[in-house]
Amino acid sequence: MGLRHTLIDVTPLRSAAPFRRLWIGQSLSGFGSQMTLVAVMFQVWQMTRSTTWTGAVGLAQALPLVALGLFAGSLVDRVDRRKFYLLTTSGQAVCSLLLALQGFLGHLPAVGVLGLVALQSCFIAGGGPASRTFLPHLLPNQQLAAGLALGRIAFQGAMLLGPALGGLIVGGLGVGACYLIDALTFVAALHGAFGLPQMLPGDEPARPGLRGVLDGLAFLGRTPVIRGALLTDLATTVLSMPISLFPLVNAERFGGDPRTLGLFLTTVAVGGVAASLFSGTFTRLSRPGMVMLGGSATWGGALTLFGMSPDPWVGLAFLVIAGAADTVSVVSRSTVVQMHTPHELLGRVSAAEQIVGQAGPDIGNLRGGLVADATSGAAALVSGGLLCLGAVAVVGATTAELRCARLVSTQAT
Repeated sequence: MGLRHTLIDVTPLRSAAPFRRLWIGQSLSGFGSQMTLVAVMFQVWQMTRSTTWTGAVGLAQALPLVALGLFAGSLVDRVDRRKFYLLTTSGQAVCSLLLALQGFLGHLPAVGVLGLVALQSCFIAGGGPASRTFLPHLLPNQQLAAGLALGRIAFQGAMLLGPALGGLIVGGLGVGACYLIDALTFVAALHGAFGLPQMLPGDEPARPGLRGVLDGLAFLGRTPVIRGALLTDLATTVLSMPISLFPLVNAERFGGDPRTLGLFLTTVAVGGVAASLFSGTFTRLSRPGMVMLGGSATWGGALTLFGMSPDPWVGLAFLVIAGAADTVSVVSRSTVVQMHTPHELLGRVSAAEQIVGQAGPDIGNLRGGLVADATSGAAALVSGGLLCLGAVAVVGATTAELRCARLVSTQAT
């Protein structure tokens, strides 16, 4: 395989101008969101000096996504998705402007800041599923994986650079300026969305309220390929998420040196970025279901070896492999979901995928912490990795539709 076919496939950026504008806008907005996260954490800490309050920032972000996600997904399947995305993105921008206003004035208590964060997350609960429905309209099936890989590398770039940039801005100009810059990045996101075509949900829009939600859940239950993809993702996160264990492992292997603690997340991110840069090695393969199962199994195996490794630096190398495997699994999972979900159900299925991606890691980090408290960091890592391997093997063995899922060549609508 030549180098051109191993590097990330940028064909969607060259061939589809609407996708290119959307990708640029969402990439810039992603940087702003990561900067705002740093600003919120810093401001809440300055107000309260309490880790309970800073921990509540994540809760304020997660609860609306979980509580509203399925209902928002049902609404996405009833309306023009482009207009809905424009509305929810505008709502996020207004929330950032309100955060900037209170940042400059400095009179809002911590609970008010968290309230604005939660309100913004309500808009994300709707905007996230809406944006996930765009790719099948903009790209042919054979370019879906490449488009998702491009989205993944934009997300990872924001994760790597956004917090550092946010810290510099907060330190130099204050939290208000950081929030204001985030609000301005939404202009790029809105510009990208304005160029999209009309995106109606299809001939059978979702039924209103709970009935539409139940229809979406029924589809998940009766569609083995989608069910298997989401169960595999839960296996990798709920059973083996390692992030909560990093401080303990750092204490066990590096003597608790704060300078090495950041290396754990950095190595995972480095692996993810590397996999994205060379995503042509897997996005061009015709069986994304098998690629997802292989990536998920590699994640579990790498974390098992990370837990067993006697050399701390070799252990970090296994985290690089885990980060790369995570990117392979996420991109392939989303490809499977996009390929096998009818347009009229894509909002609800995308909402379920978003909830799995949000709640699974949180539950997995809790599981790891409880096991480590009862045993040790190494035991929590090894047991989680082995459980992940076993669960992936069971899903793969019992879901032939996932193993055999293939890319089908179609033109974008």
